[in-house]
Amino acid sequence: MIDTASPAAVDDDRTRHGKATAAHRLAGLLDDAFTVPGTNFRVGLDGLIGLIPGVGDVIGAALSTLVIALAARAGAPRPVLARMAGNVLIETVVGLIPVLGDLFDFAWKANRKNVELLDAVMRDPDRTARRSTGWLVAGAIAILLFIAGIIGGIYALIALLASAAG
Repeated sequence: MIDTASPAAVDDDRTRHGKATAAHRLAGLLDDAFTVPGTNFRVGLDGLIGLIPGVGDVIGAALSTLVIALAARAGAPRPVLARMAGNVLIETVVGLIPVLGDLFDFAWKANRKNVELLDAVMRDPDRTARRSTGWLVAGAIAILLFIAGIIGGIYALIALLASAAG
């Protein structure tokens, strides 16, 4: 059988896989570079950098955006890229909480999650984009419900204080 793929298409496919491989290497460095002695638990530079008070989580988030950029260059669709950004955002925001955030940062491994999404894109881009869109919609609904709960709680507190004062 003769391969009818154009040389440009073959080069493009190699470039995509090269970007995916680079994303895997970077994610491994950021999330799984070292084994904790006496355990099978792996940590990476992202978690270690996150231990630096004040700026560690911001530096980690900046490094994590490189994984997303490589995924974009490998052809990941926008819903998947948005889901990847959400993984990094969760890790960054929770990581800002002293001690608990650092533990979460070691466990969440947003970069590993993101290269798993990239692998799924390489296997089945349409299905992965649809599933990512579903996750984004569910996340948006959860955020809106959370905000509504806060507003409702504030309203109830104000009503309680007003009835107690008057």
